[in-house]
Amino acid sequence: MSAFDDYLKGVRSEQRSELERIRRIARHAVPEAEEAMSYGMPAFKYNKRPLLGFTANKRHLSIHPFSPRVVEAVKDKLGKFELSKGTIRFTENNPIPEDTLEEIIRQRLSEIVSSK
Repeated sequence: MSAFDDYLKGVRSEQRSELERIRRIARHAVPEAEEAMSYGMPAFKYNKRPLLGFTANKRHLSIHPFSPRVVEAVKDKLGKFELSKGTIRFTENNPIPEDTLEEIIRQRLSEIVSSK
């Protein structure tokens, strides 16, 4: 069992379903990304750099693209979500749309690739 699976075991089932959806989207978008822990959270890594992490809290879920620039680039598509420097907060009842999530992943991947 992976660190992702261990983390998801401790999450409420409603939240787990949403995090599993994000996991599937990220795996499809970047199949070569590896699942790992980064900054104490489950995260996908690409070329050993954090690509996208996620966390579950009592009242919300969060994704962490590890980049304030990525959050800034998609903020117009995230008007109904709570944003901070490198975090996007949402709930399982109000998830991030798939196309926006894919754009977040593409933007972060582009940052990683261009910084080589």
